[in-house]
Amino acid sequence: MGDCNPPLPSKEFTLMVNRKPPEIIVPAEPTPHELKPLSDIDDQQGLWFLVPVIHFYSANSNMTGQDPVGVIREAISKALVYYYPLAGRLRQVADGNKLVVECTGEGVLFIEANADATLNEFGELHPPFIGIDNLLVPNSYYGITDCPVLFIQVTRLKCGGFIFSSCVNHTMCDAFGMFQFFMAVSELAREFEAPTLLPVWERHIFNARKQPRVTHAHPEYEGVISDTIISPFSEDADMVERTFVFKRDDIAALRSHLPPHLHNCSTLDILLSCIWRSRTIAVFPDDDDDEVRIIYPVSVRNRFETQIPQGYYGNAFAMCAAIARAGNLVRKPLHYAIELVKDKKHAIKEDYMKSLADFMVTRGRPQLMLSNAFIVADNTRIEFQQVDFGWGKAAYAGVATGRLGPVEGICSHCIGYNNEKGGSRILIPVCLPSKAMEIFTKELEKLLVFH
Repeated sequence: MGDCNPPLPSKEFTLMVNRKPPEIIVPAEPTPHELKPLSDIDDQQGLWFLVPVIHFYSANSNMTGQDPVGVIREAISKALVYYYPLAGRLRQVADGNKLVVECTGEGVLFIEANADATLNEFGELHPPFIGIDNLLVPNSYYGITDCPVLFIQVTRLKCGGFIFSSCVNHTMCDAFGMFQFFMAVSELAREFEAPTLLPVWERHIFNARKQPRVTHAHPEYEGVISDTIISPFSEDADMVERTFVFKRDDIAALRSHLPPHLHNCSTLDILLSCIWRSRTIAVFPDDDDDEVRIIYPVSVRNRFETQIPQGYYGNAFAMCAAIARAGNLVRKPLHYAIELVKDKKHAIKEDYMKSLADFMVTRGRPQLMLSNAFIVADNTRIEFQQVDFGWGKAAYAGVATGRLGPVEGICSHCIGYNNEKGGSRILIPVCLPSKAMEIFTKELEKLLVFH
């Protein structure tokens, strides 16, 4: 496995960032003022949060004299003409937790900043990043309703590179939708006349039926007795964040532990399973009878006979939960976990999504069941590094931190990453108490020895 302990930057430094006052970027042209309901998948309570994404860019001699802040600011304004709901405000209506977008054209929040650092001073680019709080819009501006749904900061670096960061309201779009919007901004920054892929709203695709009927079990949400999410860790836990880097040889080593009938299972199934099993050993060492679960979104784009339109930027996935007794997960071989993860994905068919939308409406759009849960999202097929504002592809692009979710330590992402040498990697940021992190790392290392 590539470095368990993230490499230190080229030298220790304190990141100094000078932010200008926030401004609002509005669409470059008048846009419709209307109400657009979110889908019944979009506004589930488990998506009422902001997703921080960050892009790092090197200097480019061909862009000398060009200011990334000005270029991106103008491109965002143009892109909001096409994606005008992102310039609106979410409103909560009387029907429970139902959300609608009031397309007001009020715009997105934008901050211009300068950092007294070069790109090289950040070291190898993956979470945790030094000074990450200074590279994102301050969380004092955040909210879900009656405020912007998109927060962007562009930070110039003294080497001529820059950092583009964003926090996107997850009820508005999934990772594919975020990527689609970023690509539109980048194309307009490069003086395209219009985005190559035009946005499609059509949120009714994932609405409940007129006569709702829940035809499938949805254990991801069942058993929730309170909206309060209890952390599995003590309040004074010494939480640490590390990114685990998986190379091709590491995946082959994990695969070597599997019986022949699983040798062709997906890389994602293997990674989810080994992370879940190792984390359970680290976090629940003496709780054999506890029910533990790994929750992971399964995209339904290009999965059904009824195709989701190209350009759809809403949430198009179902949450799956693989569930086991901690003792079984710990004592049984890795392929036990893989079978659980793999089987759940196959249940996601078109009728399942209709049942899920019906479930959301009839149950008040509940929160996920997060007791003893670990959530891992797969972003390996979303090429955030391809977002090019004119300075070339990003040196790193993906989630900004492993400290995601309603409480620290229960959420992570699989990030696809190609380094400058062309090497392909999968990065998984993990946040755990320091002692649990030591155990977690040792358990992973055991699995990364060829069997």
